[in-house]
Amino acid sequence: MGTPPPREWVGLQQFPAATQTKLFELLGKLKQENVNTLTILVMGKGGVGKSSTINSLLGEQVVRVTAFQSEGLRPVMASRTWAGFTLNVIDTPGLVEAGYVNHQALQLIKGFLLNKTIDVLLYVDRLDAYRVDDLDKQIVRAISNSFGKEIWRKSLLVLSHAQLCPPDGLKYDVFSSKRSEGVLKAIRIGARIRKKEFDDSTIPVVLVENSGRCNKNDNDEKILPNGDAWIPNLVKAITTVATNKSQAIVVSKKLVDGSDANDKGKLWIPVILGLQWFVIKWIQGAIKRDIATGNGPI
Repeated sequence: MGTPPPREWVGLQQFPAATQTKLFELLGKLKQENVNTLTILVMGKGGVGKSSTINSLLGEQVVRVTAFQSEGLRPVMASRTWAGFTLNVIDTPGLVEAGYVNHQALQLIKGFLLNKTIDVLLYVDRLDAYRVDDLDKQIVRAISNSFGKEIWRKSLLVLSHAQLCPPDGLKYDVFSSKRSEGVLKAIRIGARIRKKEFDDSTIPVVLVENSGRCNKNDNDEKILPNGDAWIPNLVKAITTVATNKSQAIVVSKKLVDGSDANDKGKLWIPVILGLQWFVIKWIQGAIKRDIATGNGPI
């Protein structure tokens, strides 16, 4: 079944005027950078707000979200156009099943992405979660093994459920900063990225609140407890990642089949065989020298 043609991005007109002005400016910047098509992949655990964030970003309900319905079992792509610019946003199933990484979901995602290019990865988690555990690192490692750790150079961290009162009397910005640092550290460790590499390619962090209880400013824009209008902040971060110097991720058949990793391993075979040949020759030479000098076995 072919991909349906993109529809007009009517959701843009649903945003408050102040938000529209900021979004048009950012989209114009993308076009100035000759970015006429942008594909965003949204990944994370189940129930963290992936689908709701997509709906908020597009300004319309393109992915159904209810409190009593589990999320989709297969990836779904929504495509919207505006003034010659096409935005593709891909929703994906949660990456955890029964407390373990759902590798079957990853294979489905890779198959869906075949021959597509990932310009930006939104890795979604919750701000109101209070700890990072080994499962978080395993999820990141599984994504890295599937798409290469370079995907994190084209990523941004989205923390949802951001309309909250921090625990233990912490200030909002302090709490959100500590939570962000914890998830970013899990990404660095899970993806096996050296600290210097990570510092040189900082992953932006955006806080979002998709529920109807999100506060608004005088311009009717959705704002967080720190006063930030988060939808323009999200689009700004996406624009920054999309136009950075790192290469987008092209999902080839080799990547889907996992043969890229096998090919890299094959490159070492001649080196290993060569080392074995030198070791054998050295041992043979040593035995001959011992026999010639009378030091060999009796």
